[in-house]
Amino acid sequence: MTRKLSMLWHLRQLMAAKGMFQTTDLMEPLHERGIELSRQMIHRIVTKPPQRINTDLLAALCDILDCTPSDLLELHVEEQRQAPAVNDRGGPGIGDIRPIRARVRRPDGVGE
Repeated sequence: MTRKLSMLWHLRQLMAAKGMFQTTDLMEPLHERGIELSRQMIHRIVTKPPQRINTDLLAALCDILDCTPSDLLELHVEEQRQAPAVNDRGGPGIGDIRPIRARVRRPDGVGE
């Protein structure tokens, strides 16, 4: 078994709980905390989980939404079973098709 790790991003849900339903609702509160982001960047942060986040931005979001970083980010662990080998019955093949072992014979009358 392998473990697949990912982070769940709950910014949109926390914004909705505070009555903030538009991405532009974050512009002024972020500006008040010294965070200058374009509308496009705020839209990206709200609608998609960021690959990386500035700690100043994370602190500002936590302050605005009255939450902790663990409320915004949740570690999601998924156990994945390794797929069985294509041919777990032994020998090469595709699905139920198996190769037939070849026999090498001398042609009649050669090497006698």
